[in-house]
Amino acid sequence: MAQSDNKEETGLQVPESLPICVNNCSSPTSAPLSPPSNPIQSKDSKPRSESDPVPYAFQYPAVEIEPVKLTTSPATTGSVGPGRPANRCFRCRKRVGLTGFRCRCGELFCGDHRYSDRHECSYDYKTAGREAISRENPVVRAAKIVRF
Repeated sequence: MAQSDNKEETGLQVPESLPICVNNCSSPTSAPLSPPSNPIQSKDSKPRSESDPVPYAFQYPAVEIEPVKLTTSPATTGSVGPGRPANRCFRCRKRVGLTGFRCRCGELFCGDHRYSDRHECSYDYKTAGREAISRENPVVRAAKIVRF
């Protein structure tokens, strides 16, 4: 019971009579602003009412936007789009669908041509293997021992 009373007492209470900004921006401030915050508005000018037009500094010039017409050539509409992957064997052009095999040379092959010796692969497996082994097992050489 004591805890629920404590929660009610600690709630945020805003005073009802906050002063409103002098520039008619209708935002409450902690202290009323006597000089205008707008540098364009001088001291001797009267405060702006809501029916007055907005000063020229705050009006943006009208910008005209011209519509752009997009044209497509008939040659590009019939080709395969960049989002659609190739689903034919690179060697025999047979449809492979989801059962295609991607080689390390970057091409897609059917089940008959999936091995590198069957499609004359240009990828050098020996050099790639040597580089992988040298990366995984670096050679550590000890410094020469100087004897006196």
